[in-house]
Amino acid sequence: MRYTWLYLALLLSLLLLACKQPSDTAYNLMLRQLYNHRVDTISAAQVQQKLELGIAPLLLDTRSKSEYQVSHLPGARYVGYADFDLSDLKDVPSDTALVVYCAVGYRSEKIGEQLQAAGYTNVQNLHGGLFEWMNEGLPVYDSLGQTEKVHAYTRIWGIWLSKGDKVYD
Repeated sequence: MRYTWLYLALLLSLLLLACKQPSDTAYNLMLRQLYNHRVDTISAAQVQQKLELGIAPLLLDTRSKSEYQVSHLPGARYVGYADFDLSDLKDVPSDTALVVYCAVGYRSEKIGEQLQAAGYTNVQNLHGGLFEWMNEGLPVYDSLGQTEKVHAYTRIWGIWLSKGDKVYD
């Protein structure tokens, strides 16, 4: 069943590629179908507000290392997806506010489920992922400081990114 939704999301992406500029409604429809909704979500605006108030959650980047190196959220900690290892978070108390994110939120939701299963009690998934963050005009960083570059994952998934400079491997 999950693969059916992935194929439908891919098909929708291809159809929207022809239009060049996917609508916010289409993006949210795709996300609704893509997520399994087992991890609560938090909006980019809510995360940004917490950052500004100094009550920031621990931001966990669940993308590949190469994606993370292109850009990431301010103060984010790389944890990966394919190479995710719970032992890398042994220094993090189980009641810490955690926000996981990836490009659109699919991979991060899977990591969020693993964190919940391991006993973390305050896990949220960034709704729309890094793409939504950038599309809202919020800042991302690389090792040199603020940047406009964003790893767009693939050209198909990159259609959902309307702001920033897209980078592909």
